[in-house]
Amino acid sequence: MRLSTKGRYAVMAMADLARRQAESAERAVSLSDIAARQEISLSYLEQLFARLRRRGLVQSHRGPGGGYRLARSAVETNIAEIVLAVDEPLRATRCVAHTPGCMRNGERCLTHDLWEETGRQIEAWLASVSLDDVVAGRVGTRKAAA
Repeated sequence: MRLSTKGRYAVMAMADLARRQAESAERAVSLSDIAARQEISLSYLEQLFARLRRRGLVQSHRGPGGGYRLARSAVETNIAEIVLAVDEPLRATRCVAHTPGCMRNGERCLTHDLWEETGRQIEAWLASVSLDDVVAGRVGTRKAAA
């Protein structure tokens, strides 16, 4: 599974945003506050939130009391779309996109189908987990989707 800090940090920041927004519904949350609480570089968060905004997951608010708000409720936002919004492919194979296979001669390795299906299962599971599930601590108690 290729999930770098981009995907992990985006989910951490979005969970922080969802929690703060639930505590104070009228107020936007500043990136500097999220950066401090989650110990993530502010400039890195700015890059991630630009992508999240372009994908319609957050809205920015300028001026005094400005910051970010979720574009949809935490219940309606799933983890897979957050990870995909910051350009993190959810795949477990070593293949590069648009190539016929993962080996030098263009063939698939013996375990290609195994890793490809693993990636699909991970993506499906992340799509079944809402941001609200993460904030409420319900992820460890969830059963995998059949």
